[in-house]
Amino acid sequence: MFREMRRIKQVLSKEDSVKVLENGTSGVLAVHGDDGYPYSVPLSYVYQEEKVFFHCAKTGHKVDAITSNEKVSFCVIDKDQIVPEEYTTYFRSVIVFGKAHIISDPVEKRHAIEKIAERYSPMQEEGRLKVIDNQFDQVCLIELDIEHMSGKEAIELVRAKEK
Repeated sequence: MFREMRRIKQVLSKEDSVKVLENGTSGVLAVHGDDGYPYSVPLSYVYQEEKVFFHCAKTGHKVDAITSNEKVSFCVIDKDQIVPEEYTTYFRSVIVFGKAHIISDPVEKRHAIEKIAERYSPMQEEGRLKVIDNQFDQVCLIELDIEHMSGKEAIELVRAKEK
């Protein structure tokens, strides 16, 4: 169902791909947007147990797109180093494909928003819990269940590991 990568030598292992998702702080979500146009949007997220969680407003383009078509892709760039003298870029990235849905269960929603808040404000527990309590009813939480993951890095990075 999902395409295999052509440049096999550049494929990241599942473990390395997961590390990219765990360490990243932002990614780009792509959905099937209005009038057949793709819609991609950068966002903050948290990765946990083969799922990606993010929050958004209860209404808007992203929620409308996910509601009408749950199939999405999400990309995280881990490395993007331009090397002008070599006419290339040393890159590392991961793309996931899966199905996204709005979390409706209040307990699951609370768990997801707390994980996101903890990720981005780890030393601010009291403050983040207060903000969550104040804004819980206004925020929408999305869960992306990963069906396929592929990571890739520049051949120069592969060769450096082999040395």
